[in-house]
Amino acid sequence: MTRSLPRIALVAFVVGLALHNLAMAELWQLGVRGPALDVVAAWKDVLLVAAVAAALWGSRSLPLSLWADRLALSFAGIVVLYWLLPQSWLGGGATPRGELFALRHDLLPVGAYVLGRLLVISSHEWRRVAVALVGTAVAVTLWGLVDVYLVPLQWWRDSGVPGWFEEQLGLAYRGLSGLPENWVLNTGDEQNPIRRLVSAFLSPLASAYLLVVVLLYLVARRATRWTVAASGIAYAGLLWTHTRAAYLALAAGLVVLAAVRRRWIPLILAAASLGAGVGFVKAFPHIGPSTSYTQAELEILREQGRANPDVGTDPLGGSDASTASHLRNLRDGVEAVVRHPQGYGLGNAGVNASRTGVPPVAGESTYTEIGVDTGLAGAAAFVAWMLAVLAALRRRSAWMTAVWAAVLTIAVQTDVIGVHWIAYVVFALAGLALGHGLPDEEGT
Repeated sequence: MTRSLPRIALVAFVVGLALHNLAMAELWQLGVRGPALDVVAAWKDVLLVAAVAAALWGSRSLPLSLWADRLALSFAGIVVLYWLLPQSWLGGGATPRGELFALRHDLLPVGAYVLGRLLVISSHEWRRVAVALVGTAVAVTLWGLVDVYLVPLQWWRDSGVPGWFEEQLGLAYRGLSGLPENWVLNTGDEQNPIRRLVSAFLSPLASAYLLVVVLLYLVARRATRWTVAASGIAYAGLLWTHTRAAYLALAAGLVVLAAVRRRWIPLILAAASLGAGVGFVKAFPHIGPSTSYTQAELEILREQGRANPDVGTDPLGGSDASTASHLRNLRDGVEAVVRHPQGYGLGNAGVNASRTGVPPVAGESTYTEIGVDTGLAGAAAFVAWMLAVLAALRRRSAWMTAVWAAVLTIAVQTDVIGVHWIAYVVFALAGLALGHGLPDEEGT
């Protein structure tokens, strides 16, 4: 069991984390709430700790042979140091609970990376992981498309999802009756909001990022009728998430894949994907699954419109609410890190601050959130670790090099390590590629 647990954990993360939010919301609806649901939701953390412990027991040593390994350990050390430092020394206002949330948030990808570095996997076992990856992407897409076209938004308003987010996670959403506002695309027409694919993740962003990872894997493999069919389904899912950052990340990953493989096909696919993405963004308000706002939601939207009269609705014009918010948060985050280079301490940025009632000093961008929590030293260690992994992957796995480049691109405007599927699965796969390696993506 000790030898097999790390491999079982990897497959469990691939599949289980795609279902996690939906399962927790349903349990909340059934009455499993508060500390009891927190215990259930911690299955992934317990499994990661157990898998790393089992892998360390088998190897009897930490992986430290690569610069990426040492930088990961350095970053983890800085995170722990900032957790120990009193908030009053740094000017932060985080609560002890928020500090614990941030400690877990920052150390999870390190733990997953260590798990991957220690993992020994055969070609047969890798095929199981690959089937889980592709099967999960296809299932996420198919379920998501059925949902947005056949399941009324009101069903979700009345489900356990609002309670799971607000009462259990402390994330209060006003504009869509407790559902995350990014579930719909605000077209500017009060009668024609368009639903985005959220699937079992309950998030268009997390769904999109999984699909980017799997699409890059399918392109990196030798083309067969099965990979082409799976690619078509996954790409449709990606389009219906209406996540422009993911469209750009996929193109960036394909360009990197073309460079590493020295082939033109991924480059052609990158250009075609960008073109299709632009066309779909323009067409989506006309062809997407339409829904409707409640009267209370309309009042909130009108209030927000009066408060931000200059915000547009053209998703390609750069002035829409989403783009304006991302740019504003990125700018404010960079200014906060430059103004306060020593950092504010863990728990003062992003969702970890919001969940505990603390005004976030920075939000969304992975880099600025880490800079706020752990100062320039922590941000520099994190970026150095990311770049060291990218450089090492280039010699070991074209697919994971492309995925890593895509993830680094997404991290500019998203707390990408806050997406558990990325933090657990992608970081573990990167560690695996740098350790015992992945089978050739062009093989079977």
